[in-house]
Amino acid sequence: MNRLTLIIFIFFSISGFQNLLAQGDLDDLLNQEVEVINPVYKPVIGIGGGLFSYFGEVKNNTNSFMLGSPGFNVNVSTFIDNKHYFRGNFFLITGTVTGNERSYSDLNRNFNFQSSIYAFGINLNYDFDHFYKKDRTLHPFISIGVETMTFNSKIDSLDGAGNKYYYWSDGTIRDLVESPSNYESSRFLDRDFNYETNLRDYDWGLGQYPQYSFAIPVEVGLDFWITYRFMVRVATSYHYTFTDLIDHVSSKNTSGIIGNKFNDSFTYTYVSFHLDLFSDSKTLTVERFFAEYDDYDYSIFYDDEDADGIFDGWDDCPGTPYGAEVDTLGCPLDSDLDGVPNYMDDEPGTTYGAFVDDRGVQMSEDDLIALLDQSMAVNRSDVELFIRTPGSYAGGRRQTSAEIPAKFKSVDKDNDNYISFEEMLKAIDNFFDFNSTLSSDDIYDLTDFFFSQ
Repeated sequence: MNRLTLIIFIFFSISGFQNLLAQGDLDDLLNQEVEVINPVYKPVIGIGGGLFSYFGEVKNNTNSFMLGSPGFNVNVSTFIDNKHYFRGNFFLITGTVTGNERSYSDLNRNFNFQSSIYAFGINLNYDFDHFYKKDRTLHPFISIGVETMTFNSKIDSLDGAGNKYYYWSDGTIRDLVESPSNYESSRFLDRDFNYETNLRDYDWGLGQYPQYSFAIPVEVGLDFWITYRFMVRVATSYHYTFTDLIDHVSSKNTSGIIGNKFNDSFTYTYVSFHLDLFSDSKTLTVERFFAEYDDYDYSIFYDDEDADGIFDGWDDCPGTPYGAEVDTLGCPLDSDLDGVPNYMDDEPGTTYGAFVDDRGVQMSEDDLIALLDQSMAVNRSDVELFIRTPGSYAGGRRQTSAEIPAKFKSVDKDNDNYISFEEMLKAIDNFFDFNSTLSSDDIYDLTDFFFSQ
């Protein structure tokens, strides 16, 4: 590459780069980002995982909501009030709860179980936005709801070779029941933690009970809003069930382990990720028609005649009264959706669908009946009399000196050198019935001629 070619290449490269920067600045000047006043919120989807912990008659060696069996949850939530303080949540959680109890003094208390849990329900979420600014990152919340759940409890009673467990008072597990004669002949076993036997098969006087119930979930936690559309939730929910049979231990048992009269419960501690894919954006970009570089002062190119904060070029409702609340399109807000904007509404908060007058006040049944009064309407007979009144356009012939154009001679059926209202209507009917030689322009000319007679 010679020196001249290199100089030309550098010159065009710098020019192109400057043009690119200028285009970027121009795009910034021609676009303005504005806040959306009343965005539409859509359902938010959440997915997460956590740990189940069981609380009932079968006591684990360690009871903690931080230790348990893995679980999974799906959540769909949406606002249910106008001020966006409350969310309705539809949720599904699934996982397992387990209980393992060892006792050296009471061999009957050497008991274990595992149950699969499936729960589907709805709850009401409140995040204290009455007391804090909504644009903060951390949102503590509480919720309460109702759910239906199923369980399928099983026990680990056999090892991998099919030998039944027998718990001895010395803390060992063997293949024979504890007795002095079996001390030498018994073999030691290790639990395989494979829950293979249905608990309902243990006949403790309960029979084949249903393995489903209702429960009340109460939840507390924190929402971390990373962005406008992405949130991380850390929470713990306590589920009080209306059954005492998840662990097969109940006060109604006639044999085996006799339990207390309290229902079983469990907790679910989880982390979930929530993504808002469908709600309106908090801001939108408005395209300007003009831009001025000098001191970045664009006010001379814009006007806001009604001073509602929306430039006239994008104002769908020009002439809004000064001080009236408007949406992002410049139209007055109507909070109760009664057709009367807030600034004119003498009765805000009218029931949705109610009939109101022009001041937004709900109308009674008598008021509505009065509106249907037809006493001032013109009778059909009066209209017909007017049509036949001499001198009216629809009546008989008026005095005229206009000569009928040749192309309208066929319209004058009675050959009185005057096109009457009925003759004009007949010609128009024939045109729309495709039974006329007149064109559409001729029809316009015919009506003009009729009113000029």
